[in-house]
Amino acid sequence: MITGDHRNTAVAIARQLGVFAPDSLALSGEEVDNLDDQALFEKVDRIPVYARVSPEHKLRIVRAWRRRGEVVAMTGDGVNDAPAVKEASIGIAMGITGTDVTKEVADMVITDDNFASIEAAVEEGRGIYDNIQKFIHYLLSCNTGEILVMFAASLIGLPVPLLPIQILWVNLATDGFPALALGVDPFDPDVMDRPPRPSNASVINRARIQALLLQGSFIAFCSLMAFLFVFKVESGGLVRARTMAFFVLACSQLFHAYNCRHPLKSIFQLGIFSNRNLVLASGLSFLLQLVVIYLPPLAAIFKTEPLPSLDLAVAVVFSSFPLWAMEMAKALKRRKSGESGPAVFQA
Repeated sequence: MITGDHRNTAVAIARQLGVFAPDSLALSGEEVDNLDDQALFEKVDRIPVYARVSPEHKLRIVRAWRRRGEVVAMTGDGVNDAPAVKEASIGIAMGITGTDVTKEVADMVITDDNFASIEAAVEEGRGIYDNIQKFIHYLLSCNTGEILVMFAASLIGLPVPLLPIQILWVNLATDGFPALALGVDPFDPDVMDRPPRPSNASVINRARIQALLLQGSFIAFCSLMAFLFVFKVESGGLVRARTMAFFVLACSQLFHAYNCRHPLKSIFQLGIFSNRNLVLASGLSFLLQLVVIYLPPLAAIFKTEPLPSLDLAVAVVFSSFPLWAMEMAKALKRRKSGESGPAVFQA
């Protein structure tokens, strides 16, 4: 709390707000003047209240916090707040009582002058960031599966299980709609219970790379096993085997989209239909996949042939493997951590 009011008034308000502990310090602007920048840097984490301060004092306080590596949000409404608002990591201006100068230098303007709107904005930002991660994670894990199935087939001397045009179709038509639906996934109710992520945190960290490889391996395993089932067990021919691998690859990625909604919570805990956009997107992608296989003009273009009912049943079983495998992995993680966990992959 940085205010121009008297120190006693500021401390009384801070105690009511619960931000002033018995061992906390409250400094006046004059006392801040008596501290050099290094002394202020060392003490700033123990000073929750500043009274009778000038614009220069506010600027020094913000700089001291930033020197400590903290993400600093500064709220203000007057012209004297503008330098500190501009210096802060996130400058916040009041929309009703704020001056034009402060609004111009601010990163965010609270249109209703309600401090609770800041919390709502943080929640919205965290939810959007989580959904960006889900979007990226889904596409990268699916692409990893496509790479691994081609690599594994060549490694064990099998014919190419997927044609380039089939992979292109999966990337454009099958992956695209579920990925967009994940981008508008409902926010995790526990999003505000998590501590802030480090300012230098990467979207792709070690834990995420491990998850990408594991989940990509599940997808590749499904597609390759489907190819082998038709090509070796049924002796159904190369075109039919490729059709099976193509169909299972696409469907396993549709199942996998539900895995990406949360790294620890079960899809049944989240609710299968809680993201209606994802249900519609996966349904549309599934229908498009059937059209490519069963509509003769498209089947000729994509080098596919209609699958018999037995192969379709086997395809559904193979395709659902990534979902059940990740459900078991999530259950083990929950048992180990004893909680539902954050909606991001932590390193």
